[in-house]
Amino acid sequence: MKTDAEIKKDVLAELLWDPLISETKVGVTVKEGVVTLTGHLDSYAEKVAAKRATERVSGVKAIAVELDVIPSGVHQRTDTEIALAVEHALGWNTSVPQGCVKVAVEKGWVTLTGELDWNFQRRAVERMVRPLKGVVGITDNIQLKTLPIPLKLSERIQDALTRQAMREARRIDVIVEGSEVTLRGRVHSWAEKNAAEGVTWSAPGVSRVNNQLTVEA
Repeated sequence: MKTDAEIKKDVLAELLWDPLISETKVGVTVKEGVVTLTGHLDSYAEKVAAKRATERVSGVKAIAVELDVIPSGVHQRTDTEIALAVEHALGWNTSVPQGCVKVAVEKGWVTLTGELDWNFQRRAVERMVRPLKGVVGITDNIQLKTLPIPLKLSERIQDALTRQAMREARRIDVIVEGSEVTLRGRVHSWAEKNAAEGVTWSAPGVSRVNNQLTVEA
């Protein structure tokens, strides 16, 4: 089991390793395996990257993200400019049907609404918005359409977890209630936790994933 000092050292090294992150702007503290990130960043993309870099480090039990996004210099944009940039990005994306996503921007914060068929489409919208200049945060209120739930959905998800060589697949309980799927159990890393959730979202008819998987130290 790693000590807090070892975890902090590894998190700082991972932040340094990621070219998208200005590691000198990110403060790191660790207590009982819980990592807190603090500081001021120029872009929302950098904030997300810092969180994901921390998730890649073994021994991290939980993460508190206290990073503020304050665009400055070339990163500054008006709300109108941000909204236009989002609309242009949506117009060029083949994964998202035209006219299905509405955009509102207030003080750099982007709110997304609308209805889509699949979660990968919703994630595609977020990935488009995240790196845009001036964006300080995203609220994703996009809903997924109600699709037929296939038979034995729980078994199908378990099979998919096993097919994708997740070593903890047999330790994950998959509970299906209507279109909502809850994952419970223990995994060895945040990467496995996120991968399990991604697999579950790929199942047809799933409208919500409640990821209660615990990351072991």
